Amino acid sequence: MAASIQANEDPFLWLEEIEGEKALSWVEQQNHQATDTLTNSDRFIELKTRLEDVLNSDKRIPYITRVGSYYHNFWQDEDHPRGIIRRTTLEQYRQDDTLWETVLDIDALAETEEENWVYAGASILRTTYDRAIIALSRGGSDATVIREFDLVKKEFVNDGFELPEAKTNLSWINKDEIFVSTDLGEGSLTESGYPRIVKRWKRGQPIAEAETVFEGDLTDVLAAGFAVLDKGYHRIGVTQVMDFYSTKEFLFVDGKMIEIPKPLDAEINFFRDWLLLLPKEDWRVGDTVYAGGSLIAVKLDDFLAGAARFDVLFNPTPTRSLVGHMYTKNHVFLNILDNVRSSISYVSFENGEWRNNTLQISDGYQSISVYSENRDENDCFFIESSDFLTPSTFGYACVGQAPEVLRQEPHVFETHGATTKQRWATSRDGTKVPYFEIGLDGQKDPAPTLLYGYGGFEISLLPNYSSISGPSWIERGGIYVIANIRGGGEFGPDWHRAALKANRHRAYEDFIAVAEDLVRRKVTTPSMLGIRGGSNGGLLMGNMLFRRPDLFGAIVANVPLFDMQRYHELLAGASWIAEYGDPDVPEEWQFIQTFSPYHNLSKEVAYPALFVTTSTKDDRVHPGHARKLVARMLDWDKDVTYYENTEGGHGGAANNAQRAYMSALQYEFLYQTLFRSGD
Repeated sequence: MAASIQANEDPFLWLEEIEGEKALSWVEQQNHQATDTLTNSDRFIELKTRLEDVLNSDKRIPYITRVGSYYHNFWQDEDHPRGIIRRTTLEQYRQDDTLWETVLDIDALAETEEENWVYAGASILRTTYDRAIIALSRGGSDATVIREFDLVKKEFVNDGFELPEAKTNLSWINKDEIFVSTDLGEGSLTESGYPRIVKRWKRGQPIAEAETVFEGDLTDVLAAGFAVLDKGYHRIGVTQVMDFYSTKEFLFVDGKMIEIPKPLDAEINFFRDWLLLLPKEDWRVGDTVYAGGSLIAVKLDDFLAGAARFDVLFNPTPTRSLVGHMYTKNHVFLNILDNVRSSISYVSFENGEWRNNTLQISDGYQSISVYSENRDENDCFFIESSDFLTPSTFGYACVGQAPEVLRQEPHVFETHGATTKQRWATSRDGTKVPYFEIGLDGQKDPAPTLLYGYGGFEISLLPNYSSISGPSWIERGGIYVIANIRGGGEFGPDWHRAALKANRHRAYEDFIAVAEDLVRRKVTTPSMLGIRGGSNGGLLMGNMLFRRPDLFGAIVANVPLFDMQRYHELLAGASWIAEYGDPDVPEEWQFIQTFSPYHNLSKEVAYPALFVTTSTKDDRVHPGHARKLVARMLDWDKDVTYYENTEGGHGGAANNAQRAYMSALQYEFLYQTLFRSGD
């Protein structure tokens, strides 16, 4: 049984001081050793250069979003490492040599203001399309500076809506009002570090004088205002996020705030005069039970009045799940998985009933996604598809018309002879777990293999083009594997809930089952089997490290959680208690400690080679997780390598050069460890 470590007994607690002088000196030393080991070969230099070329290529698809009469794109390349916001027309976008107009140059802004700006997104005023709230991050952290931007004049608004660095949520109400929740000083943040007070802020008004419309509890994750500004259907309200999977939604109706009487676990969306509900668990209404994972439509006004008709737009099965939905002017689109195969359908309300229409079913193991072009005006949409070995195709269509191909990315690695196969492993409790295996067809000898997993927060791992792993791994003769383990969303909410809290071990047993299946089938051997995962997937890697050190030759953990006794006290950690449990509750610590890597390592055990990466600017998963476990292993003379990027936030990198460098480091580590191995 893992032992608890009190803060005053932890010899590496000082490494939690993110920018402490002693901690940063330690980081610098580890980074120096990592670069000495991994960056001096011609192979590393060639790969880093190649990946930079891939990431900066002008042949990449510039994905667009309609903003008024323009189509906007955010673009990063060698000349614009921080990126530019640019725009064009759809007619121009159809041309081979598209003419772009720069709206905001983040590189020029950073140079002028002598700030390390990273673009963190924009909120567009959808009623007039002439204003945006721009979010700018220092170094890639989740905390951002907020500024109002004039999209007509292409400049920031003097005395416009502006807020200092904080984890801020906002939403336009109209041109002169926004909902905002941000750091307002003592008592304004939840224990998770997110804002709990929602204000209705008017132009020209000091934020301290803005009307407070809602206050959440300290134990909540956050509270935020929202506004749905669809033409003819304007609605404003507040979301109270009590834990990661429980919310209350409130609407302002005739000047009063009323709660939408939904299950706490149900997500909502609005479509015209309908409310769309996605309950995560079975929901009983009268004598009818609506399945968890279904999508239900109900007239909003009738629902608020307590008398309503419920229509099921999607019903899950043991193999089918809904991974997303969106809407155009007249239709609701459904993104469906069936045994991790994608399809797109749309439903329409016609003659008093909902009708289902199939739009596209994937050909093989392919991901398909759609998003609306302008839901106020039409039933047109953009559609993208790709698989592990086929670059993305980006198209445009309207309901009833065949899609028009707008862009097709070129191949960036050699795929001749490579195939994708879906396999199934049997987990410890008998559950069948799917995984994708990408590599050369007919390969008979065991080969270096890289297995990737996540297994948490209902996030699905779907087939997408391997623009990094392809040239880095598959092209060089390695096998690449994606494990669809429990904790993810590939088979709906039940697949996720099966690995929550005390059942976390099931995700780890699933991953082990996939690894064992690869060895059993002689795809690889333990000494040639590497694994990789980030964030919650980094926690997965930590569990593989101590649970089955005999099964792997190399482990790469990115921005990981490792200390599960203190995770809820570090940065945003408290927001994940619904996923992992509360270490301060003795009964819950009993099971949490069984999957806390920091508490389960042993000096006497021989571990596989470990490479850990993180970011100093990660203000979501504290870099102390990575630092402390590595320091403990170094103290025991274990084979561990560490690299901490000084910026990049939770994504680990802030620009394409950093992304290429960080990827090349990891693959060089895997080459050195696995390609020289053999049982």
